[in-house]
Amino acid sequence: MVKTYDLTVGNETKALLKLALPMIFGNLIQQLYNIADTIIVGRFIGPDALAAVGSSFSVMVLLNSIILGFCMGSSTVFSIFYGSREIDNLKNSFFVSSLLIGSMSLIINILALLFIDDILFFLRIPEEIFEYTRIYLRIIFYGIVFTSAYNYFAGIMRSLGNSTIPLIFLAISAVINIILDIIFIVPFNMGVGGAAYATIIAQGISAIALAVFCIRKIPVIRLKRKHFKIDMSILKMIGNNSTLTSIQQSVMNLGILMIQGLVNSFGVSVMAAFAAVVKIESFAYLPEQELGNAFSIFIAQNHGAKERERIRKGIRSAVKVITIYAIVVSLLIILFAKPLLRIFVGANETEILQIGTQYLYIVANFYCLIGYLFMFYGLYRGVRKPGMSIILTVISLGTRVILAYTLSSVPSIGLLGIWWAIPVGWALADITGLYMMKTLKE
Repeated sequence: MVKTYDLTVGNETKALLKLALPMIFGNLIQQLYNIADTIIVGRFIGPDALAAVGSSFSVMVLLNSIILGFCMGSSTVFSIFYGSREIDNLKNSFFVSSLLIGSMSLIINILALLFIDDILFFLRIPEEIFEYTRIYLRIIFYGIVFTSAYNYFAGIMRSLGNSTIPLIFLAISAVINIILDIIFIVPFNMGVGGAAYATIIAQGISAIALAVFCIRKIPVIRLKRKHFKIDMSILKMIGNNSTLTSIQQSVMNLGILMIQGLVNSFGVSVMAAFAAVVKIESFAYLPEQELGNAFSIFIAQNHGAKERERIRKGIRSAVKVITIYAIVVSLLIILFAKPLLRIFVGANETEILQIGTQYLYIVANFYCLIGYLFMFYGLYRGVRKPGMSIILTVISLGTRVILAYTLSSVPSIGLLGIWWAIPVGWALADITGLYMMKTLKE
């Protein structure tokens, strides 16, 4: 049998890192899905295909964020029941959440396929890459069910304190993805469709394998007949937490999608540069996002166990870890901005390299701000106040979108307005999150 871990005992920093580190490595591995697509597509198909895959990424993230929000919201409830040792409620919450998440995944899958052209028009995809983007996204949408299944079972494992098992299955699928990318695009010449097929096949393998493993190896996941019922109090608890978390995730990624649409209006070179820097940032600050997700599980277990002092100590530990990490990664990104960009585009693409470098020289200085924001998201989810996370997201993304559209329309500012809007939005949300901590009940 596989171990689960109690996060309500032991050193707070060690407990947080023990949970967070596999999630961080998993996040980095997951980026290889898109990194492999980006590098191989950019090198073997060309800049137009690179721009298509890059703009598709924000659509994929938005749709997946709805499902991910439900999985994250549900796993918070799992963690609370696990921390309070309410095992029957924990098992019933598995059943209720599976129905909820399964239904949402099916609806999203159908709607995405029906309205794919409307999505592309909303993104203002240029005519020269419209068909590339359409082919790629249509195939990717068929894999939504696999993404949902993986995140659901990974959420269960993490809520029980074990984030290593999801990492193992994700690593295996990442290797498969890279191998299939090379096979489908280079010798088989399947174009962007080949990259999409490689991704959904790899995701399918990780989802199915993780589901089978969890059911066979984790006793607490095995349900009895009495657990196959819809307990209205648990449904309300999961529904409220999951819906608000999903809204928060969706608002965050809708704002990013709006920024993508604005970036697209500046042409293919800017799109390609933005696609490259997004990939770099997925390695740079998304580990902070996973630390925030781990922090949410840590807080939820201790909230269920009513360990208030341990929650306060956990907050101090998270701030220290985020600050140290952000300082290191910001320096590395600034020092190696150009070599990192050359991973995705050729050295002769001078305009793309110049645009990407400008972005990184500005935004990379402020990665500590996004780290603190992810911490606040995790804190408020963990204490069952996900509505506060929505407020912070609206402030962060609302500021970013308004400033980006306003400043970029000024000829003397242009793209600089989009880039500077990002840290300003983070800073305002952090200030609000810090102030709102005073409203938490003792």
